Amino acid sequence: MRSIRPLLTAASAVAALTLTVTSCGPSEENAGDKPSAPASLNPAEKIKIPEDLKDRLKEHGIDLDKWRNGEWKNWDRDKWLREAKDFVNPIIEDLWNPDRMREAERPDKPVEEEDISGDKGVTDPAPDPVRAKAVDAKYHDNAPESGKVFFDGPEGSMVCSATVVKDPAHPGKSNMVWTAGHCVHKGKKGGWYRNIAFVPSYNDSALATSALEKATREQIAPYGVWWAEWVKTSDQWIAEGASTGGAGAPYDFAVIKVTPEKGSSGKSLEETVGSALPVEFNAPAVPKIASLTATGYPAAAPFDGQKMFQCQDKPGRLSLKANQPTMYRIGCTMTGGSSGGGWVGKGGDGKPALVSNTSIGPASAGWLAGPRLGPEAKGIFDEVSKKYAGQ
Repeated sequence: MRSIRPLLTAASAVAALTLTVTSCGPSEENAGDKPSAPASLNPAEKIKIPEDLKDRLKEHGIDLDKWRNGEWKNWDRDKWLREAKDFVNPIIEDLWNPDRMREAERPDKPVEEEDISGDKGVTDPAPDPVRAKAVDAKYHDNAPESGKVFFDGPEGSMVCSATVVKDPAHPGKSNMVWTAGHCVHKGKKGGWYRNIAFVPSYNDSALATSALEKATREQIAPYGVWWAEWVKTSDQWIAEGASTGGAGAPYDFAVIKVTPEKGSSGKSLEETVGSALPVEFNAPAVPKIASLTATGYPAAAPFDGQKMFQCQDKPGRLSLKANQPTMYRIGCTMTGGSSGGGWVGKGGDGKPALVSNTSIGPASAGWLAGPRLGPEAKGIFDEVSKKYAGQ
């Protein structure tokens, strides 16, 4: 789906019956824009670049200083790191300034209506549209775990939605974020996006778009900018994911381990925002779920990507391929930009838990679909948690 401004991208200019991924993509006019603030690290902040990250960059012929100063804009196939072990994301301080965050757009993933599986046993009738409701400001008081993920691709700056989740290795001190796979990796025909960062409670006070043009970074990102230190998405998304056709959507999820841009204050992301949601793997079958609430920052008309919205509905089932997991589907009028946003339901203990994330929906709006979080999702979650368990 889409994100910040209502300009059409190549992916969003499809026919009204197509389904799109709910993240955001840029226009050609913004592709490769340089940050207005200095793209340099501040030594005083003691942000350390791990030696293994430097080594991985060197393996691909990439100089760290050149990367920070603009080499990341080189999208030659040989420079586009693709495999899971190749992920690198050096912090470029102040790259995500207010203007750049406000103008980021959507990387859409359209699916033709006829691509939907004819397996009537696992695909329920399309739900009635549920009108998205604006979340009351301040967002931190009502959905403190929610925020936006910003990243760069060949077409320019893009955006998705995301959720702070609990880390079993660091109770009460999680630095983990959940989003969609297509918000971090292009899939079959590409590789990892660059400059991936998470902003919790983006535009916390729900300022009008006109007011945001003069807003400070602190107003737009009151809880800071948190850069991806490590990201995992499913092997299936990397192998099959596509910008059209819905390929890989049942495995369209990702986990991000973040670190603060400005150096550590000693507080984790969870402590900073005051909350994190547990992830419910292998949630009950659709008939047993009374309702799910999806949260995100929709950007395609009639939205503009600057405010947080929610939809609540009882889920149905959607099957894109009979041999792949059935997805959850809810009625919702949120559009592109809401991709990656968390779907919250009642966990096994009766408390709120993250059950899915927004993956695809029709360009004309009306419903959203998200993956069921099974063993593949638990596998990448556990791997990220265990990787940083001793730190």
